Amino acid sequence: MKQALLIIDVQNDYFPQGKMALHQPQMALENILRLRQQFRRLQLPIFYIQHINIRTNATFFLPDSHGVKLHPQLLPIATQTEWIIRKNFPNSFIQTDLLTQLQKQAVEQLVICGMMTHMCIDSTTRQAAELNFQPILIADACATRDLELNGETIPAKNVQHSFIAALSFFADIQFASQFLNPSNA
Repeated sequence: MKQALLIIDVQNDYFPQGKMALHQPQMALENILRLRQQFRRLQLPIFYIQHINIRTNATFFLPDSHGVKLHPQLLPIATQTEWIIRKNFPNSFIQTDLLTQLQKQAVEQLVICGMMTHMCIDSTTRQAAELNFQPILIADACATRDLELNGETIPAKNVQHSFIAALSFFADIQFASQFLNPSNA
């Protein structure tokens, strides 16, 4: 089964000093880089999703800003097996050519990682399952943030666990070490 790595929204605004800093994004990035290294070694497709926020009241991922750029540790992008897909909505499939590109590469399964777990990872993983890509979600290669509801803060760790648990109905949940070394799992 041909796999592709889908790296969602690993952009400067999600890191310290960014406009929407997440909880432990560097730890997620380190696992993403390990995953990317294996996909590169196997010469399998890698898709970088870049969110460009075009809403009139947007506060981050603004067009032509430093924050909208892919994190510098992801650069350079290899030209033969790696592509950047730009999106304007949380779901990476909505109004993009992601599905067409996956079909061109004969991808049958998506390995998903990136940021924000409760938003773009959630909506894209569910869509990937509905499109029959049999997603594998790498839990420790994702990051999120604290959320607030009715004046109460829900810690990022709880948000992460809750969304990963819910996504287990749509994806095979694995950790980077498990995915990279299945014989040790």
